[in-house]
Amino acid sequence: MRTADDPAASTGARRLLALFFLGLVLFLYAPIAVLAVFSFNDGDVAFPLQGFTLHWYRDALTNAVLLGALRRSVVVATASSLIAVALGVLVATALVRRRFAGKPIVSALVFSPLVVPYLVFGVSLLVIFTAVDKVLTETMGMYIGLGLHAVVVGHVVVSLPYTVLTIMPLLERLSRSLDEAARDLGADAWQTFRRVTVPLLMPAIVSSFLIAFTLSFDEYAIASFLSGTQPTWPVYLFAQLRVPSLLPQLVAVSSIVLVASVILVVSAEVGRRVAERRYGAPTPA
Repeated sequence: MRTADDPAASTGARRLLALFFLGLVLFLYAPIAVLAVFSFNDGDVAFPLQGFTLHWYRDALTNAVLLGALRRSVVVATASSLIAVALGVLVATALVRRRFAGKPIVSALVFSPLVVPYLVFGVSLLVIFTAVDKVLTETMGMYIGLGLHAVVVGHVVVSLPYTVLTIMPLLERLSRSLDEAARDLGADAWQTFRRVTVPLLMPAIVSSFLIAFTLSFDEYAIASFLSGTQPTWPVYLFAQLRVPSLLPQLVAVSSIVLVASVILVVSAEVGRRVAERRYGAPTPA
């Protein structure tokens, strides 16, 4: 409970916090709003505006190379998110409900991508794939090379911590008595996990998938090292920024991607809140 001496309780402090929050929102979202405005400008991406138009969107939707990059990003994001969520459920279950030797080390390895720069991961995975290709070429005459499969592996690595962190809180709230009741009714461990635990975790699973999808779709650093001749949307976008004639199309598509990303993130947050209301807040130990 706040007291009269609490700085946050004073009118001046509240106004200062409100102004700070307003300034932060403007700093973060004003450039995005300007980007959306330019996507409808009948001219170059510059002031003054020259009129309203939708032809940049029409041009973008007929650009086969641009659409190919978007399609590759969707494929990579979908595949990496599905794998990351599947691994995230297993890892979260192991960390929450199992005791095993080296558990702190496993936890540290799982969450290490949160603190390691993506450039480091990109270079490391590039070296690993190059070394594997060299060994396969010399021993079996096979060559895998870089491409979307390599990007999927990299995105699974960086998405896994987010899926685990999204699933673990809900898993901690689920009573173990539900598993015990299922086993008393004759279900084995796999049936209990598939028919009891996974359905109860579905809100967190959906939220973690949306978060992983958004992270993968917008990721540039790792994809730039591993995509090879199959650039994803962020890699294509960065390369085409040097072509002034394509800039309005890129701005238009970026606006669409921005809106879709916001919808995904909001959906994930709504799913998380639904799960919290359904299972209640965690009780203090």
